[in-house]
Amino acid sequence: MKTYTRTGDDGSTSLQGGRKVSKSDIRVEAYGTVDELIAWTGLLMEFPENLKRKKTLAYIRDQLMRCAVSLAAGSRKPVNAAMLPEPECVRFIEDEIDAMESTLKPLKNFILPGGNMLVSWCNIARCVCRRAERRAVQLNETEKIPEIIIPFLNRLSDYFFLLTRKLCLELDIEEVKWSV
Repeated sequence: MKTYTRTGDDGSTSLQGGRKVSKSDIRVEAYGTVDELIAWTGLLMEFPENLKRKKTLAYIRDQLMRCAVSLAAGSRKPVNAAMLPEPECVRFIEDEIDAMESTLKPLKNFILPGGNMLVSWCNIARCVCRRAERRAVQLNETEKIPEIIIPFLNRLSDYFFLLTRKLCLELDIEEVKWSV
């Protein structure tokens, strides 16, 4: 089987189930942005500084893949329940956030991205996650998506923000505070 099919040369793509849509369709934007976040999560996993979080990040990547598959299915084709994000994924992320937050000083300022390459990439992952959430919300306004996806993406962006703060603490990097 060849990698290229030429079927998308007209600017369209096929959803699971065969329905053709424009590559600019909000559904394609939603699962494409989640796909981008999967790639960023994979990058974050490879840093030695995240070795102790590798299993957590692998779990997140798996749940994101489930989100992407669910979003790519289209509303006319039911998603196999085994392919949906796990019901406990939101609670899992909340537990990870709580554990990190318990080791950090309370925020008194906004934090700007920067200070370290890995910390900056975590911030990019957070921003991509927020965009994925916005796209999922936009899609949900016209075609209902699985209920777990939006809360998971919302919580996940918080996770990436806390991860930047935790990495700064672990690497003894001063957070870049914004003050006016």
